Amino acid sequence: LNFVTGDVQFPRHVRLLVRGDRLGAFNSFNERSCVPRNVASVVATAELERLGSGIASVPDGVLARNVHGAPWVEQRARPRRNRKSAAVRKMVRETILTPANFIYPLFIHEDDSNTPIASMPGCERHSLQSMVAEAKDAWQYGVRSFIVFPKVPDHLKTNRGEEAYNPDGIVPRAVRMLKEALPDSVVCTDVALDPYSSMGHDGIVEDGKILNDATIEQLCKQVICQARAGSDVVAPSDMMDGRVGACRDALDAEGFTDVSILAYTAKYASAYYGPFRDALDSHPGFGDKKTYQQDPANGREAYIEAALDELEGADILLVKPGLPYLDVILRLRQATNLPVAAYHVSGEYSMLKAAAERGWLDERAVALETLLSFRRAGADIILTYYAKQAAKWLVEDGLL
Repeated sequence: LNFVTGDVQFPRHVRLLVRGDRLGAFNSFNERSCVPRNVASVVATAELERLGSGIASVPDGVLARNVHGAPWVEQRARPRRNRKSAAVRKMVRETILTPANFIYPLFIHEDDSNTPIASMPGCERHSLQSMVAEAKDAWQYGVRSFIVFPKVPDHLKTNRGEEAYNPDGIVPRAVRMLKEALPDSVVCTDVALDPYSSMGHDGIVEDGKILNDATIEQLCKQVICQARAGSDVVAPSDMMDGRVGACRDALDAEGFTDVSILAYTAKYASAYYGPFRDALDSHPGFGDKKTYQQDPANGREAYIEAALDELEGADILLVKPGLPYLDVILRLRQATNLPVAAYHVSGEYSMLKAAAERGWLDERAVALETLLSFRRAGADIILTYYAKQAAKWLVEDGLL
């Protein structure tokens, strides 16, 4: 190596390896021949006289030769042919992601201004006017479905959650405003007592236990109130046994036979819900939710819940969380002919946001790949905080 010129000199009779190319022998190298240092793809491996028969070669019979004398692997099926160009890849693509697959969760509160949610960058609690504006903005990118989650003032919270069926409460008013602003939208409403509970649980608490049947009575009142306000889809997320059938009967008895039920069929007692509970200020007042939400260790149990929900009149079955439970999504897809939904929950969203903020991940690429994975696993519908942004990306990328 000449440290002045940066040149490298090679011995006579050297075999050179050109990276990405075949080995070539250069037997007439002059001792003073040199290769500039910046030609990084050329590397001296050894002198032929020293290596002799130690140079690697392909054993006879491993590769055939085609009529042109080039190496030929005698394989008729070559999957790479279906990947050879963008046009071919798009033509044979198995899974399609569109904004029509999204339900956009919107957090709402009674304040006149919005409040950012620190643990969910990009999300905020909307005033009702801002909620409508945000829905309209998402609409222009193809998002047609929305679900509202309220932050209820503490003074309205009780153990029995009576505010859940107040016809003048925040959710009925939000539903009416959305349907007036976007009549063709699909407005969904969450059915559970935890936003309204002074105990922070999804049901009525008595002696430290969550009451099942007494809670269902409250949920039936809640779905009727929501249906009267104009909700298109009610979504029981409480995980009380028998609540889907009771809600179906209550709706039908009131004449709301067209109101759909999106059942939280496989809702797990997950550690991924923290940012959501920050958004609604609905952390459990004591203990946890493991006596009614499913054990994360159990996959087969989802079949039991799915069979019951379908029998009780559910129209859509939902798995929550989404990404850590792709196996459960696939199981339900294979077990039912009903539409399957996945909830891309707050913890999944916030992890991606945190990594993107640090420059560790390409947010756009990873978010779209994540949403596509739900579809590939079998989800027809995805609840995601990325709904508007992902729809915008899809439009910009010309994927629609």
